[in-house]
Amino acid sequence: MMVIPSIFIPEDWSFTFYEGLNRHPDSIFKDRTVAELGCGNGWISIAIAEKWLPSKVYGLDINPRAVKVSWINLYLNALDEKGQLIYDSEKKTLLDRVEFYESDLLAYCRDHDIQLERIVGCIPQILNPNPDAMSKIITENASEEFLYSLSNYCALQGFVEDQFGLGLIARAVEEGISVIKPMGIMIFNMGGRPGQAVCKRLFERRGFHINKLWQTKVIQAADTDISALVEIEKNSPHRFEFFMGLSGDQPICARTAWAYGKAGGQIAHALSVYSCQLRQPNQVKKFFEFLKNGFHDVSSSLDLSFKDDSVADEKIPFLAYLAGELKGSSSFPYESPAGSKHFRNLIAGFMKIYHHIPLNSNNVVIFPSRAVAIENSLRLFSPHLAIVDEHLTRHLPRQWLTSLAIEGTENYDPSKDAITVIEAPKQSDLMVELIKKLKPQVVITGMAQFEAVTSSAFVQLLDITREIGSRLFLDISDQLELSSLPSPNGVLKYLAGTRLPSHAAILCGLVKNQVYSDLEVAFVISEEEAIFKALSKTVEVLEGNTAPIRQFYYGCLFHELLAFKLTDRRPPAERECEKAKSVEAIGFASSAISVLNDSELSISEEEKSSLIHMDVDQSFLPIPSPVRAAIFESFARQNMAESEIDVTPSIKQFIKSNYGFPTDNSTEFVYTDFSQALFNRLILCCIQEGGTFCFPAGSNGNYVSAAKFLKANIISIPTDSASGFKLTEKLLDGALDTVSKPWVYISGPTINPSGLLYSNKEMENILTACAKFGARVVIDTSFSGLEFDLGGWGGWDLGATLSKLTSSGNSSFSVSLLGGLSLQILSGVLKFGFLVLNHPYLVNAFYSFPGLSKPHSTVKYAIKKLLGLNEQKAKDLTDAVAEQTRKLKSRSQRMKETLEKCGWEVLQPYGGVSMMAKPSAYLNKAVKIKRAADDDVQNATTYEVKLDDSNIREAIVKSTGLCINSGLWTGIPGYSRFTFALEESDFERALDCIIKFKDIVSK
Repeated sequence: MMVIPSIFIPEDWSFTFYEGLNRHPDSIFKDRTVAELGCGNGWISIAIAEKWLPSKVYGLDINPRAVKVSWINLYLNALDEKGQLIYDSEKKTLLDRVEFYESDLLAYCRDHDIQLERIVGCIPQILNPNPDAMSKIITENASEEFLYSLSNYCALQGFVEDQFGLGLIARAVEEGISVIKPMGIMIFNMGGRPGQAVCKRLFERRGFHINKLWQTKVIQAADTDISALVEIEKNSPHRFEFFMGLSGDQPICARTAWAYGKAGGQIAHALSVYSCQLRQPNQVKKFFEFLKNGFHDVSSSLDLSFKDDSVADEKIPFLAYLAGELKGSSSFPYESPAGSKHFRNLIAGFMKIYHHIPLNSNNVVIFPSRAVAIENSLRLFSPHLAIVDEHLTRHLPRQWLTSLAIEGTENYDPSKDAITVIEAPKQSDLMVELIKKLKPQVVITGMAQFEAVTSSAFVQLLDITREIGSRLFLDISDQLELSSLPSPNGVLKYLAGTRLPSHAAILCGLVKNQVYSDLEVAFVISEEEAIFKALSKTVEVLEGNTAPIRQFYYGCLFHELLAFKLTDRRPPAERECEKAKSVEAIGFASSAISVLNDSELSISEEEKSSLIHMDVDQSFLPIPSPVRAAIFESFARQNMAESEIDVTPSIKQFIKSNYGFPTDNSTEFVYTDFSQALFNRLILCCIQEGGTFCFPAGSNGNYVSAAKFLKANIISIPTDSASGFKLTEKLLDGALDTVSKPWVYISGPTINPSGLLYSNKEMENILTACAKFGARVVIDTSFSGLEFDLGGWGGWDLGATLSKLTSSGNSSFSVSLLGGLSLQILSGVLKFGFLVLNHPYLVNAFYSFPGLSKPHSTVKYAIKKLLGLNEQKAKDLTDAVAEQTRKLKSRSQRMKETLEKCGWEVLQPYGGVSMMAKPSAYLNKAVKIKRAADDDVQNATTYEVKLDDSNIREAIVKSTGLCINSGLWTGIPGYSRFTFALEESDFERALDCIIKFKDIVSK
């Protein structure tokens, strides 16, 4: 074997490595495609080819002279003394089996699309005293000293393992993941100086099973400076591992080893050979492919080391799924408030495949949590009396659980529209007895485990609630198993043979996952179309929606259970119809009926329809890379510290920087996924106080609908076009003069839906007027943060004004700040709402309604990270915000031009994602609309209407497929609302629809 000064001379490291390779059975390399990293003079590649007869060995080295020497050594060993080729038992030569190439780790294989079955490497792992070495141009004419340094030291590679000198191996492992075949094996030499735990973790946190093949001790090379390791020990709690000579059996730290070496002693360290193989290789490859495309920094947070295989089997597929979603979608599409169609289909599929219940997505409604599903269902029906399983009442409003207004008692007053909840034991015979005696209108209960095995207890509950006309919600959260071998379930067995009665629904909170005990989503199953639609709209009114991340996680679990099953193997089971009802069950509350029928909530999409939604408060613009990275990192991490998910310091800084909003030690911060749920809690506080909620005309129509649904006293404060339908001090003086205990809603700085801005001076005047009447003010900033036409606006700084008013004004005056971060930091799929309370009464009142769904720890981690980037003015994020702001400005201008050309009067927006316009040219004009029931377009029947606020929304959507909100939603007669933060192609289609409608009206 030939060697030269600029490459490694084979020594203990490489000999030990070859001994480790020898520990494998002979089949390890036979007929395999192998790559050796850092081949040096090529002797190990040649030895592998000679002994194990692989299909091909690629010897790779970054040192060009090492590659030349390796080729020379290959020929020296491939030819006999006479210069003739030496053939092996398969009639092949070493020249057939071995090739050498200059390559920075696996770059050659990656560039030539070579898939490997084995990767081996005896790679240096010493911190480079000169980290700039790798930036020098590597040429064959470089000095012997530089090329040797290049082989002997690794520069910082940008990995967390760099601090231990393992950065190059870490990079080799991650590069290997992309080119190794699913069942492939990597084998590496690992010096034990960082400690065995650190060496093992390098592989385990990247998703590998590892096996230590061989370990020995070697003398530390005399030319290796370990002072960098001493410095690391000085600045961290980590201790490296050395030994006093080959016979030493107790490890010593780097500092002791350095001193011992300086005194003439010989230092040794452990040297191990590790064999590693990916668990779930196809999934791991997917998210490393995602990380490779601009998300390398996230890899330092990745942790795929699991003590429990069941945790790995759940989390790794989810990370692969999440990576696919974040990589493949520039934005996330509109989803119905009933929940993601895909997720609902998965739940229905699980019930069909595993429990033989023929459901579809229109039988399933998604809620953020079981507690939210229970409370919202009770509000939908508003029963005078409900019996609820004692285990399910913990998050219900305090007033419901303390009321004694039961029919037949002196406290009962049927004129008072209040809900009384009686707690009941879970045992079915006791529950049935209570139902018989109290005759509740709604029953919500679970089942004891021993009763859930058969269907008899369920049938008993169905019968008794049917007899007295009660609605039954049966909770199966404790019994539903997300398993390919679920235990017997009497309720689901019954439903496989009998249709779910119209008065009954199944409730299930999903919390049984292996990884996140606090990550919850819930669903309600009903086979009654009216119940499905009403529950869907209730979610929209009271919650806004269910966070996509919750649905992603459990959707992945359902997908894994369904992916390997063959569908439609059996014909659908014959099911019995429900028995005839003897008593009519309670209907929806009158306030709910009014809102569900008359409010402009989202339009349900039929199968294969392609509606364009300019009627929802969402952004469908592309999600920037920093947001994608934060989302993925939040799930890739394990064991997050409390400080890493404590968003309160970041929110404090955020509201101070953006609005000058003051906080102190008594300020209360509350968080949830959607700010709408927080707003509705404030509505309940207003009702509890006996107040009146005052909305300026031109407010968020969904919020007004929620206040009506919850039966609040509300008034609309008239606004006028001269001020852009903004609230003014004069308008407030006139409106609040006769209102007792006023609560005032203000959307700002960007006003939803108009897109106009309140200046700091305007807010000072408005707040001064509110303070005069002791109003409780709710400032909603959820739609702010993307102001694009500032024109000397100057932003907000409310600190001085609020300080002056709270110290000198009415004691009941308070200002609460409501916000959402989806628009401000372009978080898209990441939903997060916050509420800041500064008044003790409001804090106590707010927490008397405890059923709020809280953001998951992963969401808080991602939001905290993004807020930090926002505060630091990180270039990637600020550039993305600037780009989207420019896009929104351009969109608003194009919308304005198109609308004006088509006969609309436009109110020019200055920020946000929506604008208002009045169809002046269309009002009172006749237009023909296709009837909803007609599917045959050619022969569809039509009816004629005169256009006004009551029908323009219907006319536009039925004739063009464009969904907008009319003046009924905005509260300003004649003015419709358009949101324009659509995906690019949808925005272009929306403009075409506006033109198309003009043509239809003009006929």
